[in-house]
Amino acid sequence: MCKTLRVRWTIIPTIAPQPWIVCGGCGGLRAFRSSGKIRLNANGRKLDAWLIYKCLVCESTWNRPIFERRNLRDIDPMILDALQSNDPDWVRAETFNLDALRRRSQRVDEFAECDIAKEIRHETAGWTSLEIELLVPFPTNTRLDRLLASELKMSRSRLQALHQQGVCRMEPNRADIMRRRIRNGTLVMIDLATEAEREHFWKALATGAPL
Repeated sequence: MCKTLRVRWTIIPTIAPQPWIVCGGCGGLRAFRSSGKIRLNANGRKLDAWLIYKCLVCESTWNRPIFERRNLRDIDPMILDALQSNDPDWVRAETFNLDALRRRSQRVDEFAECDIAKEIRHETAGWTSLEIELLVPFPTNTRLDRLLASELKMSRSRLQALHQQGVCRMEPNRADIMRRRIRNGTLVMIDLATEAEREHFWKALATGAPL
């Protein structure tokens, strides 16, 4: 019977996407970053909502529309409350709305930098395989092979060889999954039956415990 150490990695990007638009202050195409602030404008029963961005060079502002001329009765009460209170969690999620950014800007820069929280979900005595569940609440420009190679302290070529040998498997099972950006719910399964250091070395890397 397969005995498995199951862990979850929560991937949190540290830098939000940055749209490039023509800056009114600089007079040219510039990168903007979110200020984390919402601007609202009410006109009768209609509401406009924008997320305020600032130019990285001169700090001129750009209001990226969240919605415009929306009837108040058509707005989810939880969203309306988040907008009115400038809820930081809701605003952060909106800064990662890539579809909205791409519709309004000429290009969008994404970043691979992220924090990783690791937790044990289930541990069986004498485990011989490792299962890593990826929780990715926000889109991140991080490839799966680079993430695993960095966190498991191995080269990407060795990781690819393990994948080809069937020692390292993924769900969903796609031929190009290693080269794709990480997705929420991806499972990585590694057979460590022949690894003598799994209880110390591999467990530490998988769970974030000191080596």
